[in-house]
This record gives sequence, C-alpha cells and structure tokens, in this order.
Amino acid sequence: MYEQYQTPQYATFWHRVGAYLIDYVLIMLVFCPVGMALGAMGALTGQAGGEQAAAMATTGLSLVVNLLSIVASWLYNALMESSSWQGTVGKRVLGIRVTDLDGNRISFGRATGRFFGKIVSGMICAVGYIMVLFTERKQGLHDMMASTLVLQGTGAGGGGVTLNQPPPPPPSDFGQGGGYGGGQGGYGQGGGGGSYGQGA
Repeated sequence: MYEQYQTPQYATFWHRVGAYLIDYVLIMLVFCPVGMALGAMGALTGQAGGEQAAAMATTGLSLVVNLLSIVASWLYNALMESSSWQGTVGKRVLGIRVTDLDGNRISFGRATGRFFGKIVSGMICAVGYIMVLFTERKQGLHDMMASTLVLQGTGAGGGGVTLNQPPPPPPSDFGQGGGYGGGQGGYGQGGGGGSYGQGA
C-alpha cells in the first residue's frame, strides 16, 4: 500500500520569531537570578581583595556566565528539538516543530548541528535568518546546513508525517509463493502432471 502524501505546512518567519522570544524570556528567568548571585559573589571578593582582585573576579565571572549561557542554550534547544515534542517550549506554544526533510523527528546530533549553525546564520546582519522569508521551504541557513524543516503542527504524538514518500519498488521475484497469484497450481510447486515445477 502507498503511504498517504501530506502537503507540508511550513512555519512562517513570524512563528519562529515568536517562539524565539518566548524561549528567550524563559531562559532569562533562569539566568537572571544566577547572574545576580554571581555578581554578588564578585562584589564580595572585590571588597576583600582590593581593586585588582575585583577586576579579576568580574572578568572570571563574566566568562563563566557566558559559558554557562551557551551550554544551557545548546542543551535546551538540542534536547527539546530531538525529544518527542520536536521543539522548544516556545515552538510548542505556537504549534510548530523541527523535523528532518521527510518530516521525521531529528536526532540529538542533528539538533546540535542546527543550534551551532545559528551562529553562521547570525553573521552578516543575520542574513541566514532572513532567508526564511525567501526560500521555498522557509528554511534558514542553519536549517539547510542541518537538513531540517520547521513545520506547523505538533505531529501525532510527537511523530513525523510522510513528505514526498516515493512509491515502493516492484517485487523482485514474481515466482515466489507459488506463481503470480500465490496459488498452488502455477509455475512453482503445482501437484498436477502438466505443471512445469515439481509435479509428479
């Protein structure tokens, strides 16, 4: 049986912008308290060790915060997009999901490549993101690099849909199972005296 073809509904540029803003707010809600706590620790270190110690503490804490934010953003995006949700909380709220080119759930490795591909998309005035407005399948540069799509809908239980499913190949051996129709009187294992196979 042929699998039913489903026309993909690609997520629009503004769907993706809205999802990004929701995710940004969620991440900031987590990192603002962390940043404030680290800043307070740096201030206490500066008071105890003088200006030079304060400068070193500020620089070190800034590096730590930046590193933590990158790692947290990577894990958040990669884990969520490769999960049964197929997207972050923001994407889930707006009813869009990330898939491979056939509409299936992507792996953690592909989601990781997609995340770091956004660094390239952000270069040269974010032209890699603006490409979503003009490409046929509304792909950004990072989507093309990772061979992914962003589709509307959350899927059936987190699963994929069939996109551009090719027809199955013809049977390789018509003689198996007792001839063309599967009966016992054909060219294969017929029991009659006039058959070509193993008849008596």
